[in-house]
Amino acid sequence: MTAPFEAPQRKRSKFLPTLFRTTAFKLTAVYLVIFALFAAFVLGYVAWNAQRLLSDQIRSIIDAEIQGLAEQARQGGIRRLVNIVERRSRAPGASLYLVTTPVGERVAGNVEAIPPGTLDKTGESEIEYARTSETIDTPSHAIVRVFVLPAGFRLLVGRDVEERDRLGAVIRRAIGWSFALIFVLGCFASWFVARRVLRRIDGMTETAHGIMEGDLKGRLAIAGTGDELDRLALNLNAMLDRIGELMAGMQQVTDNIAHDLKTPLTRLRNRAEEALRTAKSPDALRAALDGAIEEADNLIRVFNALLMIARLEAGRVSDTMADLDLSEIVSGVAELYEPLAEEAGLALVGDVAPGLHIVGNRELIGQALANLIDNALKYGRPQDGGEAAVTVAARRVGEEIELSVADRGAGIPEADRGRVLDRFVRLDDSRSQPGFGLGLSMVAGVVRLHGGTLRLEDNAPGLRAVIALPAARPKPVETLPPPGSESSTAAPNPAGVPSL
Repeated sequence: MTAPFEAPQRKRSKFLPTLFRTTAFKLTAVYLVIFALFAAFVLGYVAWNAQRLLSDQIRSIIDAEIQGLAEQARQGGIRRLVNIVERRSRAPGASLYLVTTPVGERVAGNVEAIPPGTLDKTGESEIEYARTSETIDTPSHAIVRVFVLPAGFRLLVGRDVEERDRLGAVIRRAIGWSFALIFVLGCFASWFVARRVLRRIDGMTETAHGIMEGDLKGRLAIAGTGDELDRLALNLNAMLDRIGELMAGMQQVTDNIAHDLKTPLTRLRNRAEEALRTAKSPDALRAALDGAIEEADNLIRVFNALLMIARLEAGRVSDTMADLDLSEIVSGVAELYEPLAEEAGLALVGDVAPGLHIVGNRELIGQALANLIDNALKYGRPQDGGEAAVTVAARRVGEEIELSVADRGAGIPEADRGRVLDRFVRLDDSRSQPGFGLGLSMVAGVVRLHGGTLRLEDNAPGLRAVIALPAARPKPVETLPPPGSESSTAAPNPAGVPSL
């Protein structure tokens, strides 16, 4: 019968040490101690001020009564003073009176017993006293002042401090209950906060264990509170999404390499094997070797392209950025491809605005533009015998510079425009052309590295590839100093022409 209760007990015994080690519990405990010290300081300060105020009030009352009784003694003598003290002593209240002879014998008053030597010290003191013989065993406390009368008589006037002591006791009880309440509420708050945080951390830990065990689709739960744990979960989920994309891309690259590179490798092997089997002359062997070298060059180009794409995605070439004149780059690449366009029977038309500046890598931008133009020359021949032209344009649009390459070919269906940016993806219509499906993937990597976007649009007919890159901020123009200033007169004049 004890087995069902063992698991919860182990869970509690495991939870409590974990709870005490959590940052939330420690922070709550620190805040609890700080708040308790602050509350103790405030309540202690209030109690000290209240008791000081009551003590000052008692002293003021005592001083006023002594002055009045001393005046009565000067005017009417000891007998009049004794009558007044007897009358006041019978009245209920906290005031204390005592008149004694020079040798300490009681003459009048409502005080029965005081500590020895009290009447010998003039001035203020706090003593224990008893009003009657029945209360000697349970003395009370009072603030008293002794005044010496003519002929050596002593006058003691005081006031009971029971109200002050009662107030102090009330405040001490309030402090005690406050500490107890703060401790209980603080422990509950620490337990509640730490348990709530620990529950979310445990959920994150379980999800992390699941991801480590192979569930790459697992994501951390978002509570929707917008707190630091939610922000951490959002960032971790974004990181996991990016890792998932990279893993999927790696798997896709591996699969594509296994499928798409199998053909040229097989062809390379078959040519070498055929040369060994059938070649009868040095010329035949040379032709076979030339074919093998061509296939090897194609494979090297593929692996170079894959390496460049990997470097682009890793951002390893971002430190080679500089201010570039995009107009010059586009015009140069377009001019370079004009002979190839003529051989393909297409007209290469340039529409480049001057003074377009970006921050980027010249080689990568040129390579991306070359890939787009090369694709347009391969697949941009009109299907219906229309205008055979490829248009390369560059212009500024707001804060961006748009670089576009448009053709009049068959184009790319809208459903495939996102897929063709992946590695080794080739549509069925393009498999008759040479290539491995890495050109647009490299262009997409270059654009991402430069913080831009790549859009594939319908050119009706044909395809229009648009690269949008952030425009470079214009540099501040240095103005010449006004004529007649010190800097203008001190500036050198290389031409030797005198200043006007």
